[in-house]
Amino acid sequence: MKRRHSEFLCPKFQAAMEILSRPWNGLIMATLEGGGTLRFSELRERLDAMGDRMLSERLKELEASGLIQRRVSAGPPVRVEYELTEIGHGFRDVLNAIGRWGERITTAAKPRKRA
Repeated sequence: MKRRHSEFLCPKFQAAMEILSRPWNGLIMATLEGGGTLRFSELRERLDAMGDRMLSERLKELEASGLIQRRVSAGPPVRVEYELTEIGHGFRDVLNAIGRWGERITTAAKPRKRA
């Protein structure tokens, strides 16, 4: 993965954007924030436009970044569950801020009635 950095922006901001700029990462984290601990199949149902392979790939990346935790429970059947780590739960503030910004964007984008 090619990293893009600017000497004019905060490295911490750029680290966060590196994660959020990857397709689906924000939606996966938002789903886990709202749903708690979820199995792969539950995540797939909630993110139904996303393919299994992409979901699996993104979950591995988020786990490697320390944002989600994968837990395997002995079976049968074997259960694999995912949840946000303590650092991952910090995304809640970002999620709320993006939601507020999204509200402003959608409100501003509404067509105005002509007099």
